[in-house]
Amino acid sequence: MAVKRIFFIVLDSFGIGYAPDADKFGDFGSNTLKSIMTSNEFETPNMKKIGFFNIDGIDFAEGVLEPSGAFGRMQEASNGKDTTTGHWEIAGIVSPEPMPTYPDGFPDEVIDVFCRQTGRGYLCNKPYSGTEVINDYGQEHMETGKLIIYTSADSVFQIAAHEDIVPVETLYKYCEIARDILKGRHAVGRVIARPFTGSEGNFTRTANRHDFSLTPPKPTMLDALSEAGFDTLGVGKIYDIFAGKGVSYSVRTKDNDDGMKKTLELAGRDFNGICFVNLVDCDMIYGHRRDIDGYARSISAFDRWLGDFLNVIKEDDIVMISADHGCDPGFKGTDHTREYVLFLACGGMVKPGVNLGTHKTFSDMGATVLDIFGVKNITDGTSFKDCIIG
Repeated sequence: MAVKRIFFIVLDSFGIGYAPDADKFGDFGSNTLKSIMTSNEFETPNMKKIGFFNIDGIDFAEGVLEPSGAFGRMQEASNGKDTTTGHWEIAGIVSPEPMPTYPDGFPDEVIDVFCRQTGRGYLCNKPYSGTEVINDYGQEHMETGKLIIYTSADSVFQIAAHEDIVPVETLYKYCEIARDILKGRHAVGRVIARPFTGSEGNFTRTANRHDFSLTPPKPTMLDALSEAGFDTLGVGKIYDIFAGKGVSYSVRTKDNDDGMKKTLELAGRDFNGICFVNLVDCDMIYGHRRDIDGYARSISAFDRWLGDFLNVIKEDDIVMISADHGCDPGFKGTDHTREYVLFLACGGMVKPGVNLGTHKTFSDMGATVLDIFGVKNITDGTSFKDCIIG
């Protein structure tokens, strides 16, 4: 029997311990998993059964004697710790050069051109929390029509605007203008539309966020699968992260609950290939806001859903679970953290109890997916299919 479908689920920012080079990123000592395990809200019996706590380096929790799946930890090889870099590496691309960041805001050569082409002024233009920036600049934006431009420690150009002042589709057009400007040495990983609603003192970001990513510099796992005739389904931010390349079908999501619901719906669909899922809440809502209990609740909710999901998948399906970087809610600051990430694989064709140890690049996961489907490896990684498939 051949594997027909792989459900590859990325728990955005779910790190499991600082990486060997974490000190270069100011992240020595970070451990997302360890932080959220201090919360009474944390409970993951289904991932535990697969072998989660048997992963190397997780010496602060007790594993199981007979794991039902394969398990290991992955170290990022790329020079970065953001969503785009992490997902690209999972799909096969190691990025040796970091994407540009702007701790002092964007230079005049970017801002002036953007304002001229959009016909609007700007507010802020510096690193800022996404919730705080609309609280601090939202009213002035509504009074003047100026766009709120801000960034973070990641390689992002973010534009916030009230939906009553700038219609969502117009905001998307402004993001497309910015994406076209931000090239060459200013080629940020993502331009992000951040629409919000409400009134002063009660501004709220909406679910109409949209990311405009760089096009991957070379073919990814998704391109290889698509060209070989396999279905490539994206759930959540996947389409945006890969600028649509290699994605044959995509569904947007409002939050993790919506993402899990739509993944379950896709499990009832007849397809042959990969369903690539991003669940963003742990990063966007809890990690950056350093909400330990919220992060723990989110992971626990996923684990409960996983238990139900594993009961509906078919014998020739495989479920893989990993992450793109860390975002330790118990660590200093509000930035992502340079950490190892988990890898779990389960399904009727996966060998139980396989400890994959530590892999030196996320790209090994993409190489393995291609190998399982019998597609030539075009990634920067090495397949471990023979270790996990019976």
